[in-house]
Amino acid sequence: MKYLIDSCTFLWFNEGSNKISPLAHQLIRDPNNEIYISIASLWEISIKTSLHKLEIAGGYNTVIEDIITNNMDILSINFSHTLIQNKLPFYHRDPFDRMIVSQAIAENMNLISSDVIFDSYLATSPVKRIW
Repeated sequence: MKYLIDSCTFLWFNEGSNKISPLAHQLIRDPNNEIYISIASLWEISIKTSLHKLEIAGGYNTVIEDIITNNMDILSINFSHTLIQNKLPFYHRDPFDRMIVSQAIAENMNLISSDVIFDSYLATSPVKRIW
């Protein structure tokens, strides 16, 4: 199956944090699953590290190595993603999270995230948040 992970899930997974759920960890580790991270997540992480609001061991430049090492793919943003985002209600004002949920819907990928606000967006969608 294909899954999209949000920014926190990516960071927690790479850190080996106990904040990540056992199910999320299992799904990301399963070689039969295709795991994607949005370019919006990478943009968010880049901004936060440049503002010193987030620290990553080895610095931001090591993020691509983590993606490759963990056999993840980067999901680019396309026009269909922005069409969905344009019509989303404002349950959440975070532009990165709004784009991530739009991509999950457009690409029909379940979203691995601890953020329960995504459930509001996905309530009428076949896409589900998994944690």
